Amino acid sequence: MAGANKPFMPQLIYFEPRALEYPLGKELFDRFSKLEVEIRETTSHNQIRDLPGDNDFQKYRTAKSTLVVGIRKTLKFDTSKPSAEYAIPLATGCMGHCHYCYLQTTLGSKPYLRTYVNTDEIFAQAEKYMQERAPEITRFEASCTSDIVGIDHLTHNLKRAIEFFGATDLGRLRFTTKYHHVDHLLDAKHQGKTRFRFSVNSNYVIKNFELGTSPLEERINAAIKVAEAGYPLGFIVAPLYLHKDWEEGYKELFDILEAKIPKHLTNDLTFELIQHRFTKPAKRVIEKNYPKSKLEMNEEERKYKWGRYGIGKYVYQDDQATRLRETVENYIHTMFPQAKIEYFT
Repeated sequence: MAGANKPFMPQLIYFEPRALEYPLGKELFDRFSKLEVEIRETTSHNQIRDLPGDNDFQKYRTAKSTLVVGIRKTLKFDTSKPSAEYAIPLATGCMGHCHYCYLQTTLGSKPYLRTYVNTDEIFAQAEKYMQERAPEITRFEASCTSDIVGIDHLTHNLKRAIEFFGATDLGRLRFTTKYHHVDHLLDAKHQGKTRFRFSVNSNYVIKNFELGTSPLEERINAAIKVAEAGYPLGFIVAPLYLHKDWEEGYKELFDILEAKIPKHLTNDLTFELIQHRFTKPAKRVIEKNYPKSKLEMNEEERKYKWGRYGIGKYVYQDDQATRLRETVENYIHTMFPQAKIEYFT
């Protein structure tokens, strides 16, 4: 599977009946009906059973190209530390095939994509959270459960969210993406209140573990476009992964970023650094769905760290994590001295 140069187009679309009670649901139904895509009805996304495919392996890949249009019933937002106060739920699932992705576990047996049409209710809930925290600024992360940019050319939910937060005093929106299909977002009235971040990595990680995503060069070109459109820009380097010659691999990444991004666009630049981690349930799912993956998940060589909900994760040993952190932070300080490193985790 090569990189995703063409915007995502689902092979199969399901509509939950209540979705058609919302103007956006009707609009999407009309739009998708004009495409050469099979449309089915489902009482609930939980009832989807009969995805095409002869075995689990094929069904998993079909699910990754299936879109469910429904409503978001739970309007309680999860927290989203350290990147934001809350996760705003606009979509779930991702069309990418990143071997290390934590969505492998959280979505488990339901890896299809879902988009929600009750956006006004979701934004009203966000408004409540902002009022509760006033006069503090409240940050909302839109990419906790999906790569929202990757499907937004179909739904424009992200664009609606950008304009909603652009009109607020105390709200800020942030999200990250591995896709370059950003043209429809360039004219959004963001008012500087949305930080547009791109996930970047060494060539080794992108080539071996980030299948079905945009090539690095395309992501950087898209980053330049959004920064020129006035969006605050950021990069997430995740997962930081100890592969053979990793110091050179990450140095090459930052050399490319420094060479390509015009200096005048780096005045308000952020970096977030996340070391590779995995859980036992994620490891099982990854090995099942990507049996030939080169992803290293040797529990004996890692440090065990207690996590939320009692599910612990395996991270690098302290000395390895320190070396990773110091090496990458040194590249950033040298090449982007004015950039802010928001955290390393």
